[in-house]
Amino acid sequence: MISPEDRKLAEQLLNHSVQLQKGENVMLQLIGLNGIGLIRALVEAVRKREANPFIKIEDPEINRILLENGDESFWSRQADTDQLPLMKLMDAFIGIRAAENIYENSGVSKAQNKAYSQKFLNPVHFEERVNNTKWAVLRYPSAAFAMNAKMPTETFRKFYYDACLFDYNKLEEAMKPLEKLLRKTDIIELKGEGTDIRFSVKGQNWIPCYGRRNIPDGELFSSPVIDSVNGHITYAPSVYQGKPFEFVKLIVKDGVVTDFDSSNNSALEEILETDDGARRFGEFSFGLNPIIKEPMYDILFDEKIYGSNHLTLGKDYEIAPNGNSSNIHWDLVCIGADVYFDGELVRKGREFVKDELKGLNPRNLKD
Repeated sequence: MISPEDRKLAEQLLNHSVQLQKGENVMLQLIGLNGIGLIRALVEAVRKREANPFIKIEDPEINRILLENGDESFWSRQADTDQLPLMKLMDAFIGIRAAENIYENSGVSKAQNKAYSQKFLNPVHFEERVNNTKWAVLRYPSAAFAMNAKMPTETFRKFYYDACLFDYNKLEEAMKPLEKLLRKTDIIELKGEGTDIRFSVKGQNWIPCYGRRNIPDGELFSSPVIDSVNGHITYAPSVYQGKPFEFVKLIVKDGVVTDFDSSNNSALEEILETDDGARRFGEFSFGLNPIIKEPMYDILFDEKIYGSNHLTLGKDYEIAPNGNSSNIHWDLVCIGADVYFDGELVRKGREFVKDELKGLNPRNLKD
């Protein structure tokens, strides 16, 4: 059975997100069987376009077993003989994350995660898929997902499709004044409860995101000048590598994390010790989706929360680089800090106060 919502979402993914054309190859990856209806809808729609779907359906528990038992040699072979050759033949990629237990990989060690990231995730996804395909990644709703969001299941389903099927064309237009202003900005400051941090973005590239890569979408990102970050920042709840954090606080000097605190300091220390780049920042972004209000332990949603910013530990993106290289990329979200551009207040809490940016406030985007 294919629901009407999944048919609509499949059309948006193919028409708007990856803009699939006749004759193109698209990999459809499903992790967890919960999203099988959406994969069916995508396969039907892809073939109607006379394009070519390549299906990869994965079980989260099998993936955990592989992570717990994999080493560099294993992951190199997996990349070189299976996924990398196939990914190089793809014009597009749609990844559906339908696993129901967000803590499935919480027992995977630092060394095991590093082997996977270095020998498989980076070459297959960050280097090949991100840079050379039209791609989109999304979660899929479930009772477990609703529980993390602290919502009734049916309320969450409605919220999920509202956020994913939002009018991204309207958001694209509303982002333009912010992008224009950011391209002229040198120093950004974030000031709020537990946060007082500043950094330069002078000369950096800015990328508006309006449904072409992540679903749900709604962010505008770049990267800070790598050694310019100074101060302290406190983040909302997060899950990374299957490990939960109720809060994370970082103290930064000249672009490097020098001290930290969190609800899980042993896990945080392991992540920060992954490599030299893990203590530096590779991305800075504004969250701009007016439907998404609160964190739900899922970064594809949480990084889009309106009135938020994420200052990301680890690897930069080639499209908006700052020279940071790492085997991690952890999008940590700070919600509701006041934002200053070169000393001028542009966002007070979660609301933009500068006139040309007020179109990004939720009441204006949802009208």
